[in-house]
This record gives sequence, structure tokens and C-alpha cells, in this order.
Amino acid sequence: QVRLVESGGGLVQSGDSLLLSCLASGRSFSSDNMGWFRQAPGKERQFVIGMKWTGSTVYADPVKGRFTISRDNAKNTVYLQMNSLKPEDTAVYYCGADLRGSIATITRIQEYEYWGQGTQVTVSS
Repeated sequence: QVRLVESGGGLVQSGDSLLLSCLASGRSFSSDNMGWFRQAPGKERQFVIGMKWTGSTVYADPVKGRFTISRDNAKNTVYLQMNSLKPEDTAVYYCGADLRGSIATITRIQEYEYWGQGTQVTVSS
């Protein structure tokens, strides 16, 4: 059974940092796109950041310069380092896997075959 499990969310203050983790099990995702999306209350799930298996990274404009993604294929884990957090970053953050995707598909939510359950990030002002 393939599973993605996010962890690391919490309540922080504006300007703080958080490190989210996404542990995959059931198969290796070393050849796949891995992405982070977020969903704020009353809004649709939106792309945040993604990494192709080659290491190429795509960022959503609101997080450029503040968020980074990394992956440890040996641990089957993807990380989201979030710095300089703002109240507008408050959302449930989801990890997803886009099997054998390309850079062209990495931002497209409909291309992701697997999702985690999400982890809540709340940033207070």
C-alpha cells in the first residue's frame, strides 16, 4: 500500500521557520515529481513548490526566496523548509507524488496520483 505521511506542522509566529517532512512508503518515488500544495480555508488547493527527480525545482511566486524543497531518496522523504513565514501562509499543507511527471506537469494538481493527509500550518501575526 502506497502512503505519503506529512509531519512538522504547527503554530508559529510571523517570521518563524518550519520544516515539513513527507515520508513515502510502499514504493520508491526517486523517479517521480514530488510536490507540496496548500489549501487555506475556503480556497482551492494550490501549488507551492515541486521538485523533479533530476533536482529541478519549480516555485509558486508567493514562496520564492522563502521556501525550499529537498528530497532524500534513500529515506524516501521529501522536505519543505519554510522560512520567513507570513500569516497568509496559513493552510493545510499536502505532499503529493506525480508519477514520472515532467517539469510541465509539476504544478498541475490533477497530475498527482498520490497524496498525504495534510499537516496544518498556522502563522500568527
